[in-house]
Amino acid sequence: MTDPDKPLLRMQDISMHFGATKALNNVDFACKPSEIHAILGENGAGKSTLMKLISGVLQPTEGRIILDGRDVRLTTPRVAQNHGLVCMFQELSLVPDLTVRENLLLGAPGSGLGWLRSEALVKARDVLDRIDGGHIKMSARVSDLTLPSRQQVEIAKALMRKPRLLILDEATSALNASVVTKVFDLIRAERDQGTSVLFISHRFHEIEALADRISVFRNGKRVETFDNGDHSYNEIINMMVGQRIEELFPPKPPARADAQEVLKVENFSWDGRVMDISLTVHEGEIVGLGGLDGQGQGAFLMGLFGLLRTAEGKVTVAGKPVSVTSPKAAKQPDIALAFIPEDRKTEGLIQEQSILENLQLAAIGLKDLDASNPGLYEDTLERLELKHGGLELPVSSLSGGNQQKVVLAKWLALKPRCLLLADPTRGIDVKTKTQIYGMLRRLADQGTAILLLSTDYEELIQLCDETHIFYAGQLVSSMSGEDMTAQNIIAASLNVSEKRKVAHA
Repeated sequence: MTDPDKPLLRMQDISMHFGATKALNNVDFACKPSEIHAILGENGAGKSTLMKLISGVLQPTEGRIILDGRDVRLTTPRVAQNHGLVCMFQELSLVPDLTVRENLLLGAPGSGLGWLRSEALVKARDVLDRIDGGHIKMSARVSDLTLPSRQQVEIAKALMRKPRLLILDEATSALNASVVTKVFDLIRAERDQGTSVLFISHRFHEIEALADRISVFRNGKRVETFDNGDHSYNEIINMMVGQRIEELFPPKPPARADAQEVLKVENFSWDGRVMDISLTVHEGEIVGLGGLDGQGQGAFLMGLFGLLRTAEGKVTVAGKPVSVTSPKAAKQPDIALAFIPEDRKTEGLIQEQSILENLQLAAIGLKDLDASNPGLYEDTLERLELKHGGLELPVSSLSGGNQQKVVLAKWLALKPRCLLLADPTRGIDVKTKTQIYGMLRRLADQGTAILLLSTDYEELIQLCDETHIFYAGQLVSSMSGEDMTAQNIIAASLNVSEKRKVAHA
């Protein structure tokens, strides 16, 4: 019988050096059998390096990896998988030009043994069905799937390998709340059947809902390991970055009575999925769009930026009615809208191109800007503290947080009147989030109007001056000031708020 207090996996005196950089420095870490163990830390804390060591992608510079009380050498991902150590990384590993079935079978156990491969596919189909992936066909090309669907396939791919230890790195970052709930139910069921889970997420409410234990990493070292509930949100933030929660968000200035109207939207509708949306954003305001994923708020931002051809309604920018028929029209100086899409990797950047080439994309076609001038982007890159080895390197060489900074910088170079953002801090570390929050507040203070879609209610509460909640394609609630609480936002998102305010223009 398995001893619940004896570690399944133990890492002793682990160090990982990349030249002079110490990604991990004398780390001791242990994961028990049948537990969900959350790993927290900002980018550069060492958590991703730790996961790569466990999954055989990297081998430690120093130290021991002990599995079931015996030293093991995890020289390749296949060796790690043979030991039952399976990782789903944040960077999706699917091959776009292959079908779902072909991707699932790549490297699957039992290669060449038809009955084993068939059994694995049955497991994958069951996983997909249990996490709202019933619509995903095995014959579908991965390139034709949405980002959430690709993430569901990744989860199925990991679980069909019947792991003893499953590593989930930002596994739910693209999924809506209802699917996340089902994924969590599935993870708990796997734990109860004996699987250990290492779970990485930048969403604290996910950690709180799922983890049995939590380990916090900072600057390549494990700071502390504790049972879920032993420390408050504020205390955990302080362990991670040396800051309290109230320090993460810049202070909100008082509302300006003389603030000019920048963006006014009246009766905006699209395809029965967005219905009669009316709202106003003034100079200096950060206005939030909340609600469960897929309730129309993402389509609303896309429609404002001219990406939905059949959208209807009246849009006024700086007091002038405008017709935004395309992104090219939206970014022209007389309208000056900028849009930061949800999926930075496929919608915001061209991965194989250089950082500089990606920075130049938004300015292409604008007569008054020299897109090829690196100086156009220097100020924003400096304020965002972009970490890179040279602008000529491919943007794929950057971390997720730094890639998001490039997406922001390319649009901010155009000095937009109104900035439309779709979940801009999804899947990035706390320090980078803090930099983005500070930048958004500075832009607002300089007069930029900001419309921020966020799935993080802390952002809506702490950063936004006003928040509108979407449900089933409609605005069901508008709140500001003391009304912006987690309870009110969650209740309105579920359309069960008893004190719901009527949305207004």
